[in-house]
Amino acid sequence: MKKTRGVIANVLLVCFCIVWLFPIYIIVVNAFKNRAELYENILAFPSSFSFKYFAEAMDKMDILNALKNSLIVTLVSIAFIIILASMCAWMLARTNNKISKIIFMTFVATMLIPFQTLMMPLMQVLSFGRDAMHLPVIDSLGGLIFCYIGFGASMSVFLYHGFVLSVPLALEEAATIDGCTKLGVFFKIVFPMLKPVTMTVIILDVIWIWNDYLLPSLVLSSKAKRTIPLSTANFFGQFTIQWNLAMAGLTLTIIPVVIFYLCAQKYIIKGVAAGAVK
Repeated sequence: MKKTRGVIANVLLVCFCIVWLFPIYIIVVNAFKNRAELYENILAFPSSFSFKYFAEAMDKMDILNALKNSLIVTLVSIAFIIILASMCAWMLARTNNKISKIIFMTFVATMLIPFQTLMMPLMQVLSFGRDAMHLPVIDSLGGLIFCYIGFGASMSVFLYHGFVLSVPLALEEAATIDGCTKLGVFFKIVFPMLKPVTMTVIILDVIWIWNDYLLPSLVLSSKAKRTIPLSTANFFGQFTIQWNLAMAGLTLTIIPVVIFYLCAQKYIIKGVAAGAVK
């Protein structure tokens, strides 16, 4: 009976995996087809596997420039999120009073607000900053990074806060007695112990920022500053859609994220396990 249940569970798991991976199959297979083959049968394999459509997609996307912009935005945003969120969570966790609890609950509450409800107010504030204070926020990578830091702070503070509580306070007290400053206690004692949750934050934010289309489409307008997701919009015209090139472009877009996740997935498992044990 147990073996039968195990077989059924495995079959169901395989079916769910096939359904889950089916869109990726559609994207990759149709990236090698011409338009005639694509419209004839989207499920069939191409008559020949040629990378000419990938080369054409790379040229139309200006992929090197888009890749550079995406890397700058992703790396800088994550660096600031990690440093600021970890320090904020540490202070909130070690300051046991009503004000710190209110601030922490405010961070948690903002996680429940959909971004779509903030789109119009955000653009009004950014436009006001550009016109009144002459801040380079609209059509600027710096402005986009600023937005990502703000929107990514809530979840990161929430994750760091729970993990900081598991760090022994005696270690910080011993370092303070030895003459270590506040910053020294954090960067030499606390932050190295936050490596599992730091990797979790990095993985989640890389996937979010790299694949995000909506926020860059609101902030960026010039072609020279487009990120990878924005560059794929070149294939979707007002009257025609180049589906085979779009599939090739989407395949190129997801490859870096898949490679990154495969290399770093063990750290997110360690982070969840370590937090559960502690």
